[in-house]
Amino acid sequence: MPDAPEAGEGQPVDPPGSRRDAAARRSPMTGEGVTAIESQLRAMRTDAEQHIAHARAEFGQANERLKQRTGRDLIVATIIGVGIGAVLIASLIFVKWLFVFFAGAAMVLGVLEFSRALQVAGRRVDVVPQLLTGSLVLLSGFFLQPWVHWIAALSAVVVVVVWRVIAQMAASDGRARIDVIGDVLVAGFVQLYVPFLTSMAMVLLAQPRGEWWVLAFIILAVAADTGAYVSGLTFGRGGRHPMAPRISPKKTWEGFAGACVAALVAGALLAVFMLQIPWWAGLVFGAVVLATATVGDLGESMVKRDLGIKDMSSWLPGHGGVLDRLDSILPSATAALVTYYLLAPLGVS
Repeated sequence: MPDAPEAGEGQPVDPPGSRRDAAARRSPMTGEGVTAIESQLRAMRTDAEQHIAHARAEFGQANERLKQRTGRDLIVATIIGVGIGAVLIASLIFVKWLFVFFAGAAMVLGVLEFSRALQVAGRRVDVVPQLLTGSLVLLSGFFLQPWVHWIAALSAVVVVVVWRVIAQMAASDGRARIDVIGDVLVAGFVQLYVPFLTSMAMVLLAQPRGEWWVLAFIILAVAADTGAYVSGLTFGRGGRHPMAPRISPKKTWEGFAGACVAALVAGALLAVFMLQIPWWAGLVFGAVVLATATVGDLGESMVKRDLGIKDMSSWLPGHGGVLDRLDSILPSATAALVTYYLLAPLGVS
C-alpha cells in the first residue's frame, strides 16, 4: 500500500499574485516584531513629549522674565493688540463710518474707567452726563460741520460743570469748598480729555481720505510705542538714563531713541505708500505724532501717579485699561488733524 502523501504534497501550489498568496503576504507579524515597533513608537513619543515640555518650560521662563522687567504679560498683550488692530483696520478700510462705533465704544470705556479711578481717589464724577454729552460731541465731530462741533464741545463742558455744581448744592453734605472746586475742574477735564480728543479723530475721519490719515496716525503712535518698548528693553536695562524718573521711572532715553527711529521710518513709508505725500512730509508727520504721543504717555503717567494707581483698570489683560492704550493716541488725534490741513494739499494727484 503506497505511503500517504505528506502535508502539502500533491496539493496545487498557489501562483504568485493569486488571492491566497496576497493573503499570506498580509498575514499578521509575529509577536516579537509588534513588540519591537510598539517600543520604538513609545520611545519616540516620550522623546517628543520631553522636548515639548522643555520648550514650554523655556518659553514660560522667558515670558516670566519679560513680565518681571515690563510688568506685562507679553503674549496676552500681543494677542489682544492684534485682535483690536484687526477690527480697527477693517472698519477704516472697508466702511469708514463703522469706525465711529469703534471710537464710541473706546470713549465710553475710557470715561467709565477714568471716572471710577477718580471716584476711588475721592472725587465726585457724574458719569451719566459725561457719557451723554461726550457721545453728542463725538457724533458731531463726524456728522456735523466743524463749527457746530466746537459749539457742542464747549456746551458739553458747560453742562457737566453746571451739573456738578447743582448736584453738590442738592447734596448739602458740607463738602469742603476746595474739594468742590476740584470736582468741578475734574468734570471739565474728563470731558476734554476723553470725549473731545476722541472727537478730533472723528473730524479727521470725515475729511476726504480721512480714514487713511486716521489709520496712519494710529500706526505712528503704535510704532513709536513699540520702538520705545524694544529699544528700552534692549538698551535701557535697569533704567540707565531715565527720561522722567519722577513721572515714569521705566521710561528711558534709550527707549525714546527707538521711538524716534520707528516713528520717522514709519512716517516716511506711510507718506509714500498710503498718504500719497512727499517722504519728507511723512518725516514731519512722524515727528509731530511722536511728540504728542510722548507727551500724552507721560501726561497719563502723571495722572495715574497722582491718583496712586498703576493702571486705569484691568479690562484689557496685558495692557491695563483702555486709557492705558489710548494715552498716546488721544492727543495725537488733534496733532494729526492739524498736520492733515497742512500736508494734505501736498498730495500727489
